[in-house]
Amino acid sequence: MKKLLISMMVLALAVACKKEAGKPVPSEIDTVTRVKPLDSAAVAKEKALKEGALKKTNDEVLQALKAKDYKTFASFIHPEKGINFSMYAFVDPKSDKHFSKEDFEKYQPTKTLFTWGAQDGSGDPYKATINDYLRKWVFSGDFTASQYSFNTFLGRGNSLNNLEEIYPKSDFTENYIKGTEKNSEMDWKTLRFVFEEFQGKYYLIAVVNDQWTI
Repeated sequence: MKKLLISMMVLALAVACKKEAGKPVPSEIDTVTRVKPLDSAAVAKEKALKEGALKKTNDEVLQALKAKDYKTFASFIHPEKGINFSMYAFVDPKSDKHFSKEDFEKYQPTKTLFTWGAQDGSGDPYKATINDYLRKWVFSGDFTASQYSFNTFLGRGNSLNNLEEIYPKSDFTENYIKGTEKNSEMDWKTLRFVFEEFQGKYYLIAVVNDQWTI
């Protein structure tokens, strides 16, 4: 009886192994095909919503600058990272002026002078209050009537543009004013905003001006 029981167990094990051996071995291709493909329509919709939100924020920032409403402008500054200001296309985090949101709001109403960088050509330091810098340098033209682009450079001058290297994971908008024929279109200027999302809202982390340099 004991021998019969052992024989039956061995036979059952053999049959099970045979069935298992007959099953097809899943290949890497099979595994890949089982993964649900990305919904292209959903991706396109998400991208469109993002671009729309950034375009809206871009325009609101421009309107605040045009109206010299710097309190509203301050509301767009990243709550944790603050904001950097670059006078030209080359971004240098070590020397560019940086403010936390709190410091910007503290000094914006005052007459405190800050050094924002060195002027192209002369190399002289550019000193101004926050209000004067925003009025005379940042919003040096009516950028509300400029040409808009998203993550694309329109103004291309003779200075190094390293924005994408310094902010590789951020989105940026550009507001470009074309140069005049009188000056062989070399008097163009552009204003770029770099954004990062924080708690479901896009905030400014950098303001970068660009123009033809000597």
